Amino acid sequence: MTQQAYRAHFRCFSGCSGTYPTTQPLYRCPTCDGLLEVHHDIDALRNRSAQEWRDLFDARYRGHEFPYGSGVWGKREWIAPEVPDDFIVSTYEGATNLFHARRLGAEIGIPELWVKQCGNAHTGSFKDLGMTVLVSIVRWAHHIGALKSPVIACASTGDTSASLAAYGAIAGLPVVVLLPRGLVSAAQLVQPLAHGATVLALETDFDGCMAVIRELASRGLIYLANSMNPLRIEGQKTVGIELTQQLEWSVPDWVILPSGNLGNAAALHAGFRMMVDLGLTDRMPRLCVAQAENANPMYRAFLANSETVSPIAAKKSHASAIQIGNPVSAPRAMAALRAMNGVVEQASEDELADACARADRTGLYTDPHTGVALACTFKLRDRGVLTANDRVVVVSTANALKFTEFKLGYHEKTLADVRPQRANLPITLPADVERIAKTIQELSAR
Repeated sequence: MTQQAYRAHFRCFSGCSGTYPTTQPLYRCPTCDGLLEVHHDIDALRNRSAQEWRDLFDARYRGHEFPYGSGVWGKREWIAPEVPDDFIVSTYEGATNLFHARRLGAEIGIPELWVKQCGNAHTGSFKDLGMTVLVSIVRWAHHIGALKSPVIACASTGDTSASLAAYGAIAGLPVVVLLPRGLVSAAQLVQPLAHGATVLALETDFDGCMAVIRELASRGLIYLANSMNPLRIEGQKTVGIELTQQLEWSVPDWVILPSGNLGNAAALHAGFRMMVDLGLTDRMPRLCVAQAENANPMYRAFLANSETVSPIAAKKSHASAIQIGNPVSAPRAMAALRAMNGVVEQASEDELADACARADRTGLYTDPHTGVALACTFKLRDRGVLTANDRVVVVSTANALKFTEFKLGYHEKTLADVRPQRANLPITLPADVERIAKTIQELSAR
């Protein structure tokens, strides 16, 4: 069977009847207004055996044949099988390092601690994984006349806007991003500006920006690129597939995931579920959704044993990308949590900053969102939820080079609500060899 014979379409996540083409600008179910998901024809995909799929994916991995060297498009048949090659917009996304954090793992008593470095990407975050799929399908849909407007837009706390702007620039499509003014790092703000996007800084938070973008989409003025759009989840689900592939198709015991809008939790589940459905693996890992204490609606729902995530007013967090009080993908994430026998944990501002500093001392260089995931990993290990025999993968979602102010602020002891126990600043000395030698000797004696 050729890859063109595989099919994917939108359908209601809650089970309403009806299917819709992925080229249709549709973000919620026309019947119940619930979330949508991309559905694949699993029976058609069974034309290859599990071993044949593993062999195919391994043969393509990091190769040079377009578009299969991409960590996303190397799984093309499972993602967006109908997009023609000429419309695929790719930066060789995915195929990122799965780092064995031996030294940090030894410190906390988890020898098999791994960090999936999704921030080693074209725009510095995991958002590229979903954006390559979304922009490719938008480009194709625009070509066939399925869209009223070629303008792609998103609400963002930084990383989504950077990714959308880059992929939109490659495709030659206009991009508009709505950012909460003053809540985005300079390194994140400059990316969409550099790519020529129209950047609107609004006097509100992310949830306020999201409300505006949804209204604009409902009027047909823009194509919505936030993770409410299930096309983003299709690309992001390759994280679970790829890390399993990197572990020689062995499923880890736990995946620890920093999460705000909760689309990534749904994406991980989708990838692991597809591998089970097609026989590549025989189980799914357990999932920990890690949230900042200042933006923790799913944590609150988990403590209350509630099936519903109620919106809250998120407080300011150094983990700005997950500073979200009304996550649009909450129903998908709750389903993922149940299916993966998951837990939800939270980290305070002090805990996430200290976790970053502790990991950095072992050779990692961690952004604040990964700090949330690591802090939750430490807490779960201390409580015995994670054991020394578990293989644990922490998903690092962004490159810490985008968060220089946060990193420097920690060491300069200027971060709010943080007690920097591992601060490290330059030592000012005269250009005197003896003084320098004495300092080095003192260091060696510690």
